[in-house]
Amino acid sequence: MWNDNDIHPHKSMIALGLIKNDSWLEPYRSAIEGRYNYFVQKEKELTQDGKISLSDFASGHLYFGLHRNATGWVFREWAPNATAIYLVGDWNQWQEQPEYQLNPLANGVWEIHLPDAALHHLDLYKLKVHWDGGSGERIPAWAQRVVQDENTCIFNAQVWNPAPNDPYPFQHFSPNTAPLLIYECHIGMATGEEKVGSYKEFTQHILPRIQADGYNAIQIMAIQEHPYYGSFGYHVSSFFAASSRFGTPDDLKELIDTAHRLGLAVIMDIVHSHAVKNEIEGLGRFDGSYHQYFHTGERREHPAWDSLCFNYGKNEVLHFLLSNCKFWLEEYRFDGFRFDGVTSMLYRSHGLGEAFGSYDDYYNLNQDGDAICYLTLANRLIHEVNPQAITIAEEVSGMPGLAVPVQQGGYGFDYRMAMNIPDYWIKIIKEKKDQEWHPSGIWWETTNRRADEKTISYAESHDQALVGDKTIIFRLIDAGMYWHMRISDLNLTVDRGIALHKMIRLVTATTINGGYLNFMGNEFGHPEWIDFPRSNNGWSYKYARRQWDLVDNPDLKYKYLGDFDKAMIHLIGGIRNFQATPVQKIWDSDGDQVLAFRREDYLFIFNFNPLQSFTGYGFLAPPGKYQVVLNTDSPVFGGFGLTDDSVTHFTIPDPLYAKDNKAWLRLYLPARTGMVVKKSIE
Repeated sequence: MWNDNDIHPHKSMIALGLIKNDSWLEPYRSAIEGRYNYFVQKEKELTQDGKISLSDFASGHLYFGLHRNATGWVFREWAPNATAIYLVGDWNQWQEQPEYQLNPLANGVWEIHLPDAALHHLDLYKLKVHWDGGSGERIPAWAQRVVQDENTCIFNAQVWNPAPNDPYPFQHFSPNTAPLLIYECHIGMATGEEKVGSYKEFTQHILPRIQADGYNAIQIMAIQEHPYYGSFGYHVSSFFAASSRFGTPDDLKELIDTAHRLGLAVIMDIVHSHAVKNEIEGLGRFDGSYHQYFHTGERREHPAWDSLCFNYGKNEVLHFLLSNCKFWLEEYRFDGFRFDGVTSMLYRSHGLGEAFGSYDDYYNLNQDGDAICYLTLANRLIHEVNPQAITIAEEVSGMPGLAVPVQQGGYGFDYRMAMNIPDYWIKIIKEKKDQEWHPSGIWWETTNRRADEKTISYAESHDQALVGDKTIIFRLIDAGMYWHMRISDLNLTVDRGIALHKMIRLVTATTINGGYLNFMGNEFGHPEWIDFPRSNNGWSYKYARRQWDLVDNPDLKYKYLGDFDKAMIHLIGGIRNFQATPVQKIWDSDGDQVLAFRREDYLFIFNFNPLQSFTGYGFLAPPGKYQVVLNTDSPVFGGFGLTDDSVTHFTIPDPLYAKDNKAWLRLYLPARTGMVVKKSIE
């Protein structure tokens, strides 16, 4: 654990990059330098003072678990508190037998060598672990394939060794993604049927949709095996096993390879912030002890998540988690990770009940230095294994330096989630009248970020779609979703909801400085909530699916939202390095409810006023002629078509602003409309 006194002057220069970018961090220099130096010391320790690479260290998955070699099979497990371990399975009727007893090695490692004929493809197995005072069945911690029996619901590890025993023949490389346009998705609920969808169905039916819609990356939830489907994948039991409820390892590899062929990067939603409490399926008391992977005492259980908290201060835990990162990168060719629950990792309090109102709250010894060190090591490792990898932090406290390079004193993430934006949209929809939607506030929330960190902006993710919350479209239209979504049905509430849904997405997506994210189905206003099968709903899949037929139906208004999202994403994706172009506000008026900003040759203009349209509304812009390239009020997107977007708009010179290379651009701005105009190249 680092503290303010862990200062090493010969290394302290490294933190100046972070502090130079934010002088308000100067009073906390010693803490920042202490954090960085603790990381340096730990990296040197793990790499044997540079004798091996961090990637070499993070190769536990190649040693532990079940592997086939030239003479047969070898299995290894780390269980320092165990007194005896047996391999049991369906081949020996789950009975302990001497020939399947593991041998103890040094440092708590156990090993067994078996002849080739001892195990076969699809055999089921577990460990029977003994310790002083007890014993229990356990799924191996490093198992790469875990399946659930359909009848008994029991989970077992499974031998996965299809013939021929060759690696999956990946044929395609990951694409370049700038700006990063992410389609967040869940394999199981991606089907329109009331069931668990499969990797193959997603590959065949959903990937082409995502490509056609213009996204260049997918972020897949719930990949790591989890016993309870309704946990959305956040109570992980087997960290190295791709969830078998969706299909086989090769099915997932085919999905990723196909995505790469379609120009889509594949980001994994990885959960290293906690683990499921289950003891048979998971890591809880794996070797009979409470402290093997997790904290003891008050820090063992997460007070809000009913889960176990890793002890990141143990090198064996670092070995397990870092190897997990490398495994998914190399075995499945994932292009990076969105780290879940980073706030919970950063603070001993897990961020619960914290206000984070000043910088003091980031440097008050409430921070978990071991977890912070792990996150820094993970980013270092991931980019060592794949320099083009993408790492994203889901973090709500605003911890400075999270998405700053390690060499500048940061944590090394490429992006952080702009979690303030969806909270803002929900708040304004719930609490403000339409006349109180002030552009100054909208501008502040969508552009309020640290200058040295790239963010992923989003209007809503899966969080806003879960039972107990509401999506944006559901908050805007509510019961009208059930009765008034036919194109022939005229309804003012639906018209308002559709107009604001498009405007909210347009202003969120066009103010990005890194990337944009949308959750599967939200782009076309998917109705209702997400509710996984559980006892309270009769184990129904009705709300754990996506109704693609709604957006495909030409008689329903969902198609308007889907078509608008497609046009918006294609526009942003078609502008080279759009995310890196300066975002310059050129006008806002809370009285008129008008906002306008510029990104090089593009102007983005919004009239949030619910009642008043404006004729000849003027902005100062670079002289020239402008053409409308996207308009939320276009009839093809369910608007009223109050403007003729084929008209070319010419600026009007003004001697007062000529020296600044500016002139007046005057436009008709219908109420509740957002538009994008582009300056023509002369």
